[in-house]
Amino acid sequence: MREPQEFDGRSLARARWLLTAQLAGAITGVVLVVGALMFVATTGGQQRDAERDLRFYVARSSVESAPPCVWMFAQDGGSLRRTPSAPADLPVRSSLRRVANGGGALVERRRIGGIDYLIRTGRRGGTVVQAAMDLRYQQQERQRLYLALTVAELAGLLAALVTGQVLARRAISPLEEALRRQRRFVADASHELRTPLTRLHTRAQLLARRAPTADIDKDLRTIVSDTRQFGEVIEDLLMSAQLGHATSRRELVDLAAIVESVAEAESARAQARSIALEVRRDPGGYLVLGVPAALRRVVGALADNALTHTPPGGHIELTLDRTAKRREVVLTVRDDGVGFDQDQERLIFERFKHGNAGDGRRFGLGLALVREVVDSHGGRVGATGEPGRGAAFTVRLPSASVEAAVAR
Repeated sequence: MREPQEFDGRSLARARWLLTAQLAGAITGVVLVVGALMFVATTGGQQRDAERDLRFYVARSSVESAPPCVWMFAQDGGSLRRTPSAPADLPVRSSLRRVANGGGALVERRRIGGIDYLIRTGRRGGTVVQAAMDLRYQQQERQRLYLALTVAELAGLLAALVTGQVLARRAISPLEEALRRQRRFVADASHELRTPLTRLHTRAQLLARRAPTADIDKDLRTIVSDTRQFGEVIEDLLMSAQLGHATSRRELVDLAAIVESVAEAESARAQARSIALEVRRDPGGYLVLGVPAALRRVVGALADNALTHTPPGGHIELTLDRTAKRREVVLTVRDDGVGFDQDQERLIFERFKHGNAGDGRRFGLGLALVREVVDSHGGRVGATGEPGRGAAFTVRLPSASVEAAVAR
């Protein structure tokens, strides 16, 4: 589950639209259910009314003066009487014969001459009577009902979208304000802590150089190491707090230059531990659109992670490559250190989670920040590893061109 600090403007916008969609779906569902009930009730009522009327017409009405939209026919022996101006395709003679031969009353729906009829054939004494009701007017009523329901559905959906946006904004607004305050607090606290921590780190270094004994020197160097790690955490917190604002100021960045710079900065540390640090890439630039400071932190965090977990005499390789059609720039940081259990891949990119590499190491904030930065740049990050056989972290970022940067 993502922590509150990881939400940004896009996440909140998605949350607003999700709430809007849920409300719109609920209102649309209610309108659909009501419309379906109305349609079923209307259609069923029309059917029942039509059957009741035809039953009455067959039993009581005069053939010559049939009600509107109804045509009647009476067969007595060999003679057939019909309503004046009745359609030539009526009556249904097979139904007349069936009832005349002793069958019971028939109610059927037929399409004759392109017109739908509801037809009842029954007896009135010794006469067989048939009444055919023209259903075109009922169908017109249903079409008007369809139209009304469609308009109501569209109006309801539009109202739901507007209402949903208003309600979602009101619901999300306190969360937005809380996140702004949280980021502001983290940024302010990081700024306030960075200056005294830098002074402490510098003084610890000076004291370590002047230490009169080996034991004091060892303790002071431990303090120097701890203050350096503390400073890195402060920098990570500050970067995390500013990330949402920084990504709006992107520029064209040569990732190869950043990798070379980080490798050069870490070379002394690698040499002190007898670790071979190598950069592999083809000639040319590896351009991406991004925030230089944030991307430098990504490369630095991955290099630091590799150096921290690679034993003396090990090997670290920073490789730059491009995918087919040069759509992505791929950075891989590979080491032959302690590695990790592949089942724990998801955990190593979560804040302050412990790995399962057999050394009880704590992955902390750095790799979680790597994922945040890469995600904010539209890229992907993943890791593969095996306990005791090293690890490989792969960052994929959309490649850019000078033309794309100028257009942006």
